[in-house]
Amino acid sequence: MTGTFKANNPYNTFLLLVYGILLKLPMFLQPKVPQEQMIDGFLYRALLKWLQPVAGAFPIIYAIIAFALLYTQAVSFNKLVNELRLMQKPNYLTGMSYLLVTSLFTEWNMLSSPLIINTLLIWVWARMSGLHNDANPKTSLFNIGIAIGLATFFYFPSLAFAALIIFGLAIIRPFKLSEWLIALLGIMTPYYFLAAGIFLTDKWKGYKFPGFAVTNPKFNQTNWAYIAIIIVLITCTIGFFYVQQNFRRQLIQARKSWNLIFLYLLVAVFIPFVNATHTFEYWILCAVPLSALLGAAFLYPLKKTFPLILHWVMVAFVIAISYFVPHLKP
Repeated sequence: MTGTFKANNPYNTFLLLVYGILLKLPMFLQPKVPQEQMIDGFLYRALLKWLQPVAGAFPIIYAIIAFALLYTQAVSFNKLVNELRLMQKPNYLTGMSYLLVTSLFTEWNMLSSPLIINTLLIWVWARMSGLHNDANPKTSLFNIGIAIGLATFFYFPSLAFAALIIFGLAIIRPFKLSEWLIALLGIMTPYYFLAAGIFLTDKWKGYKFPGFAVTNPKFNQTNWAYIAIIIVLITCTIGFFYVQQNFRRQLIQARKSWNLIFLYLLVAVFIPFVNATHTFEYWILCAVPLSALLGAAFLYPLKKTFPLILHWVMVAFVIAISYFVPHLKP
């Protein structure tokens, strides 16, 4: 499969769909009903409430929406990686890696607020990467700020991605206070309209601020899942090595985009530490930057057998975790 997706063939978009369906078949066979968490935003709660009448009779609707989000995120992020020339040559390995890594954990295959905002964060990363030659950077920064503000309405701790704007601006553009203030204004704009709506409808007493709590994230997984985590970390380390090896050969714009990827991963790793709940689904925010590193690990090795074996080992873990681990004790 790595050889197939290594080619920049437009038919690979369809093959990614087939690949994703085969990997994620268990999520359709045993659809899971998402549960509201204390940290979830009001838009996500409203979405679950809106879906409940139909999903109560057909819970598979949750799986269909989750798969649609995962597939579109994989395709769109892969397209952006190719357009920004993050790899030596265009390929579909990043999209393949995203579908693969999100299949390793059952919590990442169900509808959740972090899964929804991954779509917004991919867009934010792409717009940040394009700021270096943007003719209207202030407009772009305002829109990026609005996207971060809207993301907090689904999952409040995603406000931490404001750091992606702050440090991203430091990497991409020379310091201009006006641009930083416009980005901050963009983040505040959705809250301005939210406050206006609450005031006009006189619902101050009914609104609860989601807030956040600094905690030590814990999660219960099987030993096989821990091994899968180790495999992902090893693969990402290999990908990071190849990225660094080819770093100086890339255009300065591509190097800055990679720096934003690393910053994206750092923020995503940090976010579960400000959760008031302990569930593994919130770590899915790491899947986007991880998939870029996984894609590099599958692309750059000279020996084709290495990425091929690595890929099928990960697929074997997906099968094991999906069909056998639920019957085993951690």
